[in-house]
Amino acid sequence: MTRLQRLRTRSEPALRRLFHLYWRFARGMTLGVRAVVLDAENRVFLVKHSYISGWHLPGGGVETGETFREALQRELVEEGRIELVGEPALFGVYLNSHISRRDHVAVYLVRQFRQDRLPEPNREIVDCGFFETQALPAETTAGTRLRISEVLENRLPIRTWR
Repeated sequence: MTRLQRLRTRSEPALRRLFHLYWRFARGMTLGVRAVVLDAENRVFLVKHSYISGWHLPGGGVETGETFREALQRELVEEGRIELVGEPALFGVYLNSHISRRDHVAVYLVRQFRQDRLPEPNREIVDCGFFETQALPAETTAGTRLRISEVLENRLPIRTWR
């Protein structure tokens, strides 16, 4: 593990609390979107951020005046060069209580998309790619693993992110 990774890992909980304290007063409630993007071979697209540990579903915050779909579309382009070509299907809405009692995440299933190539690593996304669902990277987060299994097994969503 590099020195920068160790620093990020140690400072991550404090930074998360600081950001959510700010959002608590600035926004009241935070809304986010994530996507389970499955390709024709049923592989799932995951991203690895520079500022938080683990592999995650692509997505991010819904900005003021933005719809869930607009936020999803924007985040997929930013994080994966993924362009929606069909309508994403809303799978579930989750309370992300381990982050904040005010954080909610809408998860969409995306099967119809276009991607001309993988994006180059940048300040936010250091790695990304499609993975076999039975061979996810070891650092894939528990919440990400749960969302993928719920979608693939067509199970009722657990209403908290975990």
